Amino acid sequence: MVWPGRSFPLGATYDGSGTNFAVFSEAAERVELCLFDDGVERRITLPEVTAFVHHGYVPGIGPGQHYGFRVYGPWAPWEGHRCNPAKLLLDPYAKAIEGELQWSSAVYGHDVNNPDVADPTDSAPFVPRSVVVNPYFDWSGDRRPDTPLERSVIYEMHVRGFTMRHPDVPPELRGTYAGLCTEPVIRHLTELGVTAIELMPVHHFVSEHALVERGLTNYWGYNSVGYLAPHAAYASSSRRGRQVQEFKHLVKTMHANNIEVILDVVYNHTAEGNHLGPSLSLKGIDNRSYYRLSPEDPRYYVDYTGTGNSLNMRHPNVLQLIMDSLRYWITEMHVDGFRFDLAAALARELHDVDRLSAFFDIIQQDPVISRVKLIAEPWDVGPGGYQVGNFPPLWSEWNGKYRDGVRDYWRGAEASLGEFASRFTGSSDLYSSSGRRPAASINFITSHDGFTLADLVSYNEKHNEANGEDNRDGTNDNRSWNSGVEGPTTDPEILELRRRRARSMLTTLFLSQGVPMLLAGDEIGRTQHGNNNAYCQDNDVSWLQWADADKDLLEFTIRLIRLRHAHPVFRRRRFFEGRSVHGNGEHDIAWYSPQGVEMSSEDWAVGHARSLMVWLNGDAIGPPGPHGEKVVDDDFLLLFNANLKPMRFTVPKELRHCTWRKVIDTYAPGITGADVDTRRTIPVPGFTVHVLQRRD
Repeated sequence: MVWPGRSFPLGATYDGSGTNFAVFSEAAERVELCLFDDGVERRITLPEVTAFVHHGYVPGIGPGQHYGFRVYGPWAPWEGHRCNPAKLLLDPYAKAIEGELQWSSAVYGHDVNNPDVADPTDSAPFVPRSVVVNPYFDWSGDRRPDTPLERSVIYEMHVRGFTMRHPDVPPELRGTYAGLCTEPVIRHLTELGVTAIELMPVHHFVSEHALVERGLTNYWGYNSVGYLAPHAAYASSSRRGRQVQEFKHLVKTMHANNIEVILDVVYNHTAEGNHLGPSLSLKGIDNRSYYRLSPEDPRYYVDYTGTGNSLNMRHPNVLQLIMDSLRYWITEMHVDGFRFDLAAALARELHDVDRLSAFFDIIQQDPVISRVKLIAEPWDVGPGGYQVGNFPPLWSEWNGKYRDGVRDYWRGAEASLGEFASRFTGSSDLYSSSGRRPAASINFITSHDGFTLADLVSYNEKHNEANGEDNRDGTNDNRSWNSGVEGPTTDPEILELRRRRARSMLTTLFLSQGVPMLLAGDEIGRTQHGNNNAYCQDNDVSWLQWADADKDLLEFTIRLIRLRHAHPVFRRRRFFEGRSVHGNGEHDIAWYSPQGVEMSSEDWAVGHARSLMVWLNGDAIGPPGPHGEKVVDDDFLLLFNANLKPMRFTVPKELRHCTWRKVIDTYAPGITGADVDTRRTIPVPGFTVHVLQRRD
């Protein structure tokens, strides 16, 4: 028995007595709901259509029920239509997905020998199924940390890789959402001092056929098939949709420890690939509505992502899917923000990246989504896709120019001093003109995509041979310098130089204006042995090796983050003005040469200059805080030396009357706290940062 039910909400909605099913398809002539019980399929035609939404209510259907759709409609790839009822399709609004994709010719909507011909083989035995979930969860006592962006420290991590080799996490919980809730993990995060974890994709995803053929998997997860479903393989138990409850428990646990949860989301493309890809969901439901198709030949897809397809952000129902997904993760799963993968692709209305596209307009006015943290990866692979600095005021951005500028400086690149200063002070050249503040800049030196910090200082070239692509994949992103010795070494001088440069880059990261993002494992010296594109390495290459943790580096990183948290001078809410905001004639920041003389335009132009001294005025941070508190701090003097050889720094005469204490020394990290004799020059070894704090 099936009743007409409702056209809203889309997806499967359990009400305690039965479940309402609703799916949008403008192309469909008829949609069958397929219910699976003990391997037996029962098909029910959805009886009602409202505004192209096919819907029906089935009494007695409850949580744990496996289901899918079969869509009857035109098969005409040359017109953009790919309806094929032989293919069991995932619900785009499925809140849980169960089962593995088994690569077979049956999972393709087309005949593998003739893409214009429909394949008649039933795909149901080979594809995952959607699952009806229980929406009820005890959120009592949950409170969002709501940490201001300028006070945030973001930690990019992989759910599986973080705990797979953690000796203190129970074996049955390693690699799962539940594993991240265990005491050893929470202790590490809280002692480290991070305020938010940014989880690499947890939307349900599948591995590409080409990877499976090579015996690999899609480890990173940028291959989504379900925008409302937490990835089942990350749950300690995903039977009957239990992954939903387990993910909610993860969020509640993090909130209880004052840690926010930010999701890395992939709304720019799906796992269905190009015209030769599988038919798993959107392609078979309404290909022409959901995907950007070539206007010259709708057989083919517009691809701004390098993955085969791009979602059609110009279609209202596609925008609705994305907005509904975002709202669901905020309201039902209680997450605190999103990092949008290849966000420039979402902004493309016609061809060029449009800063005022419908996607941004809708988010701007949405009362739910506009109030969480929104972070863009501000580029895609299409023409004009590099858009750092061009996103609207609500948004923060992964600042790729910060990454490149800081790396250039610490490898001793020519003419890198001015760029380094701009990035260190919050990149006002990128963000101030749009009314944004330093927190718009998400500062990072390493991320999942590229070398780890330990590898950045140890390798000149990428070593991605294990990926099976003859080392052609990835880019040689190492804008660094490593003494000319590649990879592992036992030379104590080279090892110490590498560690020093890593400490200096971490110091730069955590004392820069903006929001620091730390790649998980960099604080313990994690290496991928030169692989800078470990997207397919679900093994020891990518997993954190806790037994090999560099405890000294961890302690140093903890000290840096504590210093940042303790001193608002490192996390100003407004950009430096070069003068005091109090009008007392003092500067809020001043730049000096190693000789203690204020930098001139000629000094900035010297191509080989790699040393710099920065004074931060703690009395000139800015206006009162959000609750009226006065914002004042100590003064700090930072001495940067990116030369190979040591330099001697002279404290400016106007600052010599102060008493300065060394609080950070990246050359001798364990020797701090002593007063500095400013009557003499201060020796700073090569590739070293000294941080001096005014005591009086």
